[in-house]
Amino acid sequence: MLSATDVAAASAAWMWAPDDAEVVEGDGFTLVRLPEHFAWDLSVLAFTPTGSGPLGAAVDAVIERARAFEVPVLDWEVGLGAPAGLAGELTARGGQVKLTLEVLARDLGQEIPVLPPPTADLTVRWATDFETARDGSAVAVVGFGGELPPDEQIEAAAAKYAAAVPAGGGGMLVAYVDGAPVGFGGLSLVDGVARLSGGVVVPAERGRGIYRALVESRLSYAVAHGARMALVKGNVVTSAPILRKAGFTSFGQEPIYAVPLS
Repeated sequence: MLSATDVAAASAAWMWAPDDAEVVEGDGFTLVRLPEHFAWDLSVLAFTPTGSGPLGAAVDAVIERARAFEVPVLDWEVGLGAPAGLAGELTARGGQVKLTLEVLARDLGQEIPVLPPPTADLTVRWATDFETARDGSAVAVVGFGGELPPDEQIEAAAAKYAAAVPAGGGGMLVAYVDGAPVGFGGLSLVDGVARLSGGVVVPAERGRGIYRALVESRLSYAVAHGARMALVKGNVVTSAPILRKAGFTSFGQEPIYAVPLS
């Protein structure tokens, strides 16, 4: 049985940044400047203010450092363990919620629910070669915006996945219908936690069970490689309802604020 404390700790430990991102450490915070091909620019990766000073001063220090990047907006996720009053401080500085994530987890020691099969003639494969990795990246662009990474970055990602998948570390799973890439989902296994990320299906193929199939495939892989918990941060509007049907339990929401820097 998963506890809220365990899930909150696993969620707080999940700090993702691509290999080619710029990561900046400050006093009680970490910022990540994403590469140009991403649809967003700058995010707060961690915020753990030190000392007994006012929260507003700590928030201002992050914003002041973020202004040096000369981008218009800072994305700031208010996590389950965020300091009390953080959302109010961001709102007072013009921050507005751009997206709300729901933190969902399930105990992989329990039986995985049998989900309805997809209505599409679907195949899935791991992105352990350039072509499949490029297909998954192309689906990500359709679902999340941005641009395709340079070929050399896709090659590097495919090589990384080719080593990680057989070793039980996870990777990128890509779904195809009639040979065309229609969905993808990421998975990484860290300290017994299966982190499901990035799941999306192209608009023309939604509603056919493809997202469910990608979830089921990743859970099966995670169980086979000894994971004890599956964790995902799903969009409250789109993926979270599907994940709850797949046996996930909600442990709270994490809104992402867009804070203006000008």
